[in-house]
Amino acid sequence: MRKIDLHTHILPPKWPDLRERFGGDRWVRLEEIDPCSARMMIGDKSFREIKQNCWDPQVRINDCDACGVDMQVLSTVPVMFSYWAQPDHALHLSQILNDHIADVVRKYPTRFAGLGTVPMQSPSHAIKELERCTRDLNLAGIEIGTNVNGVNLDDPGVFDVLVAAQELGAAVFVHPWEMLGKDRMSKYWLPWLVGMPAETALAICSMIFSGVLEKLPKLRICFAHGGGAFPFTIGRICHGHKTRPDLCAVDNDVDPRSYLGKFYLDSLVHDADALRYLIQQVGEDRIAMGSDYPFPLGEECPGQLIEQMTDLAPATKDRLLSGTALEFLGATVPAR
Repeated sequence: MRKIDLHTHILPPKWPDLRERFGGDRWVRLEEIDPCSARMMIGDKSFREIKQNCWDPQVRINDCDACGVDMQVLSTVPVMFSYWAQPDHALHLSQILNDHIADVVRKYPTRFAGLGTVPMQSPSHAIKELERCTRDLNLAGIEIGTNVNGVNLDDPGVFDVLVAAQELGAAVFVHPWEMLGKDRMSKYWLPWLVGMPAETALAICSMIFSGVLEKLPKLRICFAHGGGAFPFTIGRICHGHKTRPDLCAVDNDVDPRSYLGKFYLDSLVHDADALRYLIQQVGEDRIAMGSDYPFPLGEECPGQLIEQMTDLAPATKDRLLSGTALEFLGATVPAR
C-alpha cells in the first residue's frame, strides 16, 4: 500500500537573521551546533534543538524508506508563522520558507508535496502569498495556525483567506500553536499535551458555530492531531448547542454533528481505540495518515499504528494511508 504522510515539518538549512533586518527579539534564528544538528533560537533562549532530518531532504527520504513512506507533505514549523510581526516582514519570511519547500518538491516530485505559510495577520498579504503558492510554486495549499494573535478562526479576516482558498482549490491544514491557557501550563510539557488538543477543538468549534464551514462547503480543510479534543467532546458540544441555542446557535443553528465528515483530520492520536472512534465518527475517507515528523510527539514509524490494527480491512488501511491524503491535496499530486 502507498503511504503518504500528510503532517510533516521542514525548515531551510539556513535563513537570514531577521533581527538584524527588521529588529525585535521574537524572530527565530538557527544556530549551528554541528553539521548534523542545530538550535532554534528566539532571542537568547533556545526554543528547540533539531537534527539534520529537519532540513536535509535525503535524510528524510532515507527515513521514509525505512518505514515504507512513499511521500511526505511538507509544511513549516508553526513557530515560524510570525503572525505577531509587521505584515511585510512576515511576508518576507513566508516567501523564504515557501520558496524552500517548493524547491524541495521540484527536486523530488515523487517524494514530497508542499503546503505554504502565509501572513494571516494581514488578509491581503495572506491572499497574495496564497495565490503565489498555488499558481506559481505549485504547492497544494497552506498551513495556518489555530488562531491569529489570539483571534479565533471565525474572524472576518481569516474568513477572507479561507474564501480565497476555496476559490483556488487550495488545501488548508490547521495546526495548533500559541495555545490558550499556557500561563497555567509552565510544567510537564502541558502546552503540547493538553493545550494543543484544546486549541484545536476551539478552532473547529469556532468554524462550526460561526457558520464558516456552512458558508464554505467546498473548502478542503484538515485539522492536525486527529482534531484534538473536538471529536471526543462532540456529545457535550451538541448537547450545549441544543439546550442553550441562545448562547451556542446565535450565528449558525445547524447541528454541530452534521459537520462530522465534512472536514479532514490526520490520524495522529497514538491510540488504536481513539483511531477506531475517529473512523466511526468521521469516516475513513476523512482521515489521513500524519506523523508530525521529525518531532518527538510524532509517530516514530509513520503509519505503523494503522498497519498494526488487524481489525481494519485492507481497503480501509489503503484509504487511511494514502487515499484520503490524495483527495485532500487535490490535483497537485498524481495518484501513482
